[in-house]
Amino acid sequence: MMSEFLSDMGDKKEQLKKMIKMLHDGADVDEMKALFKKEFGNVMPHQISMLEEELIKEGMPAEEVHRLCQLHIDLFRESIDAGKVDVPLGHPLYILYTEHSKILEFAQQLVESATTLIDKPDSATFGRVQQLIGFFKESPVHYLREENVLFPVLEKYGVTQPPKIMWMEHDNIRAIEKSMYETADALAKGITKELSHTLQTQAIQLSETLADHFYKENNILFPTSYKFFNDDDWKLVKQEFDGIGYMSYSPVKHKDETEVAATRLADDTIEFETGNLTLQQLSCMLDTMPVDFTFIDKDDVVRYFNNAPDRIFVRSKAVIGRTVQNCHPDKSIHVVNRLLDEMKLGKRNKAEFWITLNGRLIYITYYAVRKNGEYIGCLEVTQDITDIQKISGQKRLLD
Repeated sequence: MMSEFLSDMGDKKEQLKKMIKMLHDGADVDEMKALFKKEFGNVMPHQISMLEEELIKEGMPAEEVHRLCQLHIDLFRESIDAGKVDVPLGHPLYILYTEHSKILEFAQQLVESATTLIDKPDSATFGRVQQLIGFFKESPVHYLREENVLFPVLEKYGVTQPPKIMWMEHDNIRAIEKSMYETADALAKGITKELSHTLQTQAIQLSETLADHFYKENNILFPTSYKFFNDDDWKLVKQEFDGIGYMSYSPVKHKDETEVAATRLADDTIEFETGNLTLQQLSCMLDTMPVDFTFIDKDDVVRYFNNAPDRIFVRSKAVIGRTVQNCHPDKSIHVVNRLLDEMKLGKRNKAEFWITLNGRLIYITYYAVRKNGEYIGCLEVTQDITDIQKISGQKRLLD
C-alpha cells in the first residue's frame, strides 16, 4: 500500500528525498523553498509521511527526522495547506479537527488570563484561569484516542514513524501541562507576581507547542489517515473513540454512561483441566475482575485485554494485532524489549512496578506465560492497590 502511493510520484520521489536530505545537511531553507516551487507541483501530505518513513528505514535516525520535521513542513507548506481534507459532521477526523480548534482557543485565552493575573491578582481573574485549566485537564482523552485508535490503524497501512513522532510530542505536551498544573495549584494557595509570571510563560509555551503540533496533525497526519483508511476502518475508529470518551466541549452527542453496547457471545463450552465454562461466563468473569489484564503472544503481538470496571489504562480494540512495542512511547521501548527478551530466554518469570497516578498507587506486574516450560506470551496485570494498603486487623463478618 505504501509503495503504491510512493510509486505514483515516479522519479520525483527520489528528488524530494534528496531535497529533504539536503535540508538535514544544512541547506538554506529559503533557497530550497524556491527550488521546490520551481521544480515540483503539489506534493500530498500522505506522500510526505511516506518519504519520511523511507528515510528512517534507510538509516536516518527517527530523532533527527523529528528534530527537523519543521523544516520539512516549511518546505512543503503550500502543498500541505492545499491537502487539508473536508470531512462531514460526526466523522472521527471532524471531531479531532474541532477539538484542536477548541483547545487552541482555550490556550490563547489562558495566555491572556495569565497575563491579566500579573497586574490584576483578584479572585475573578484567577477563577477564569482555574476554569481554563479545567478544560485542559479534560484533554488527555483526546491524545489517548489518537494513540490507542488512530495510530494503530495507520500502522496497519505501514505508516509507523509519523505516529511515533506525534506520540513523542504528546509526551512533551503532557510535561508542559503538568508543570502548569503545579503552578496553578501553588497560585491557589497564594497569588504572587512571580508565580503569575511563571504561569504566563508556561501558558505561552503550551500555546505555541500546541499550535505547531496540531498543524502537523491537521495537515499531514489526518490527511494521511483519510487517504489510507476505508469505511470499515472509520467505523471501528468511531466505535473505539466512543468507548474511550470525549471532553465536555467535543462536538459529539454525549451518551449516558449507563448506555453500553451489548455483544452477543456464543454459548460454546470451553473445557479446562479443572472444569468448564461457557465463552460468555469466561468473558464476564474476566471483565468482572477489578484488575486490568492484557495478553501478548510469543511474537509480542497484543491478543487480548479485558474490560475491567474502572479500567486504569485505556485500551481499544484497535490495539489487537498490534505489536506491544508500538503501544509504548519510544522512550520506554528499550525497557519493554529487555523485559520480554529476559522472559523468552528463561531468565525472568515476573517483573513488578508501581507508580502514582492521579493520587492512587498503581501496581503493575508482568508474568511470563509458559506451557511445559516453553514461552507462549506475557500477561500484564494492573491493579489499584491504594485502598488495599490501608487494610489492617481482621474482618470476618459480612457487613
